[in-house]
Amino acid sequence: MPEFNDESELDNPVWSCLRTRHAHLAQGGPLALRYPAAFSPLSGMPTDAAENVEALQNLFTAGEEFDVRGEFVSSTPPKWETRGRIRVVQMVRRDKAPLPVEGEPISALGAADVADMLALVAVTHPGPFRERTIELGAFVGIRLQGRLLAMAGERLWIGDHREVSGVCTHPETQGRGFARVLLGHVINRMLGAGQIPFLHVDSRNERAITLYEALGFARRTEFPLVQLRKIG
Repeated sequence: MPEFNDESELDNPVWSCLRTRHAHLAQGGPLALRYPAAFSPLSGMPTDAAENVEALQNLFTAGEEFDVRGEFVSSTPPKWETRGRIRVVQMVRRDKAPLPVEGEPISALGAADVADMLALVAVTHPGPFRERTIELGAFVGIRLQGRLLAMAGERLWIGDHREVSGVCTHPETQGRGFARVLLGHVINRMLGAGQIPFLHVDSRNERAITLYEALGFARRTEFPLVQLRKIG
């Protein structure tokens, strides 16, 4: 399997990941790839050529929802319905210094925690997270009196670049520093493995962007993401 440590491979992150580190999960072929539905709605193409768009369309059945880089489908193709369009900021932490980790006890999350993770996602909306997303990387969380109130983990993996993902805190406990503690744990684990942390965040989420900058992340690029549904 080829290694891609050049940051240019982050320009098309889902495509880069599905054809390398996550090739064992990828569905599709040389024109378009997707994750299995239980893992993620993310999909990718190498270009915006009509043959790529058609190939991507053929990977989904009616009613399925999926996300793809927006400039590849600037207009909604036939049989697709647009659910939304956002701009995503990609940030990279090139600093190799670990972060201090103090605060509430952190727990490793596993298959037995998925129901609680999905419930937390339902009220926080951190981005795509499905039943088997947890299998894409290591996740950690903070529980108080048995309730899962915050979590963070890993998703895409491109060469030595590892994506921080699934970061969310229950509205009842925001402002208590849970996200910072969990991010420190996730980032330090990546650094210990010789990996370079990166992440994606909705450009409108200024609060999260400010936190990530405080933790050493720098903006690398920004791109549109379109959320689609196959309707026929």
